[in-house]
Amino acid sequence: MKVTFPHMGNVYIGAKFLMDGLGIDYVIPPFNSKRALEIGSLYSPEEICLPFKIMMGNYIESIERGADTIILTGSCGPCRFGEYAELQMKILKKLGKNLDFIVLDLPSDIGFDELKRRINKISSQSPKSKKEKYMALVNAYRIIGLIDALEAKAHERAGYEVNKGECKCLLNECKRKLLDTNNPKEAISILKEYHKKMDEVEISREKNPIRVAIIGEIYTIIEPFSNLYIEDKLMEMGVSTKRTLSPSWWVYNTVLLSPFGLTAKRIRDAAKEYLPLGVGGHGQECVGEAILSYEEGFDGAIQIFPLGCMPEIVSKSILPSIARDKNFPILSLVVDEMTGEAGYQTRLEAFIDLLERRRGYVLSGN
Repeated sequence: MKVTFPHMGNVYIGAKFLMDGLGIDYVIPPFNSKRALEIGSLYSPEEICLPFKIMMGNYIESIERGADTIILTGSCGPCRFGEYAELQMKILKKLGKNLDFIVLDLPSDIGFDELKRRINKISSQSPKSKKEKYMALVNAYRIIGLIDALEAKAHERAGYEVNKGECKCLLNECKRKLLDTNNPKEAISILKEYHKKMDEVEISREKNPIRVAIIGEIYTIIEPFSNLYIEDKLMEMGVSTKRTLSPSWWVYNTVLLSPFGLTAKRIRDAAKEYLPLGVGGHGQECVGEAILSYEEGFDGAIQIFPLGCMPEIVSKSILPSIARDKNFPILSLVVDEMTGEAGYQTRLEAFIDLLERRRGYVLSGN
């Protein structure tokens, strides 16, 4: 067995150290690029959403490096993500690629016995003891939580840093160091070291940067290539950003809280006035996050989602009402393989300029 997995933000870091801890061979796909998107688009249905196409590119590039097993999380909701694995398997078989897909669905969807069977397909390949397997899982969870927290800290502090670019530089340096080790305990030490370094970045709280919440479909807001590195662009513009959805957020809410019906309770409660029911994906969360970001004093929010994403189309239709009722600017950006960076950058700059002018207008007492 040589395992691979699609790129989704920091997922590759957690998955890498889980496999390292289990002693299972793996392939990290090359970082998402134009090549991965072109390959994925070539073999994907034209009308399918962007995450599907990029993932297909990830799989094919990993197969070129010897991967024979794909691990993917599943979904049985209205979102088309629940159909990804079946359709991707059929496409790859037509291409003569006979891979084993291990889809990790919620036990409420497939039952505990089936989930146990699928997990056992992975764990049975590990030479480690039960205790070592358990510790591998615990360490991987700690690592994904630490890297997501470090990333969030960098995005927030970038608006206050004295030496522009320092937070971004530290974050990227940390990720490079993580790839240079195969020891989960060493990875945890590296992450703790960089949390300390990030805390020591010289900042000026006298600065009053524009604060923006990033909301929308989970894949396109956590995978930088799919959103044209929007968080990096905002860091370079001196904007302080917040993004609630992350791989560790997903694990905590979907895996740990879901059995108790407590998934994203605060966010969903906030959404009830405008969207009381789940519509699949993270459509309801998008609406709830927009309201919470307003209540938390953010200057505006940016919704990002792939063309044709049904849950986010529902959210997008509601966000103008929130923007009007709360007097809270919200920009919606739709991405696909045809998205041009120049136009995207122009819209982003115009939105930040609007927030700056709006703040100046309010401060002037008008």
